[in-house]
Amino acid sequence: MAHQYVGGLHSVKAALKSSASEIDHLLVQKGRRDTRLKDLRELAKKHAIDTREVSRGELNDLVSDVQHQGVVAVLRGGSTGVRHDLSQFIAEQSVSRPDKTLLVLLLDEVQDPHNLGACLRSADAAAVDAVVVPADNSVGLTPVVRKVASGAADSVPLFQVSNLKRAIAELQDAGLWVFGAAGEAEQSLYDLDLKGPVAIVMGAEGRGLRRLTRESCDGLFQIPMQGEVSSLNVSVAAGISLFEVVRQRS
Repeated sequence: MAHQYVGGLHSVKAALKSSASEIDHLLVQKGRRDTRLKDLRELAKKHAIDTREVSRGELNDLVSDVQHQGVVAVLRGGSTGVRHDLSQFIAEQSVSRPDKTLLVLLLDEVQDPHNLGACLRSADAAAVDAVVVPADNSVGLTPVVRKVASGAADSVPLFQVSNLKRAIAELQDAGLWVFGAAGEAEQSLYDLDLKGPVAIVMGAEGRGLRRLTRESCDGLFQIPMQGEVSSLNVSVAAGISLFEVVRQRS
């Protein structure tokens, strides 16, 4: 299986701190001796991770779609950083953190890597316990996603599931209320009670929630819009929704 790559100072640092076991080695641009890269080398050394110097051109070829800032982490073969054990994760949380009020974000076929990266960043800031995406028709943890997430791709567990409807049912069985964002919904986000364990579901760019996803939710909500624009970017809507949960709980 082809290697996966993480590029950029913040992203590589986050990967070293939280997912060092998934990193095979670091590639550092020849001639770079600045403090931030030196710190990354030291961090890699603590985890017994090899560092190799290569040309800037080689780094550009590996992660052509992101600014690597002189460093790329090469993940071990087969490692993508994505998890698949959602049921086990929820069960473990219930046992190990019985007093924890869970917060989960589900993204229904979000395909733009910049949107997923931004959603992960908001999820990290809002202390989301897990982000869930369907395995099909969704972007995974690409170098662009990791770069935009600025470290959040390694701090927030991302789960790929084969069936989003089934994942929603599993969350409901675990005691979470599941609310989906839909522009035509009558209930406002600000009228929901979000103090308990909840999951927020956001739809794909443009078309929103799929019918089966919509029907699986316990309720639907809309974010009140005051201007002429009829909808928000999914990452912006996710951030607003997650921080309404944070506001209510605090």
